[in-house]
Amino acid sequence: MSNDVSLDRLDREILFHLSQDGRLTNVELAKRVGLTPPPCLRRVKRLEEAGVITGYRAVIDREALGRGVEVLIDIEIYAQDRKTVEEFEEIVASYEEVVEFRRMYGRPDYFVRVAVADHAAYEAFLMSKLSGLPAVLRLESHLTMKEIKPRP
Repeated sequence: MSNDVSLDRLDREILFHLSQDGRLTNVELAKRVGLTPPPCLRRVKRLEEAGVITGYRAVIDREALGRGVEVLIDIEIYAQDRKTVEEFEEIVASYEEVVEFRRMYGRPDYFVRVAVADHAAYEAFLMSKLSGLPAVLRLESHLTMKEIKPRP
């Protein structure tokens, strides 16, 4: 976000409504935040141009795609040299099963969220892809019991 962008109450309200439903029409968004459509559209465009709004996306039901099992994985790696770290990150980021991938401060070194069809698919992913990477020191898997507050 640009340093010259300050967000007022209306901007924050616009962001809230768009984060809840990115398909809102400008007319409906304007009505919800108490503006007329032209100034509302100007605000949205300004937020987009400033990089506050970085895009719009569809939220897909993973079960409908055959990926109903979500596993959170903590990963620690051996190496800390730049080349090995970059190669590890590039490989893991390329896996279709990986839906979120973060480098962390402290331990673990990485946090990975994967979505797969079932437990057998996760075992295959773990054994054929993650476990075989030379940089991996330790993996710890956490199966999701219940999603309490899903990501918007």
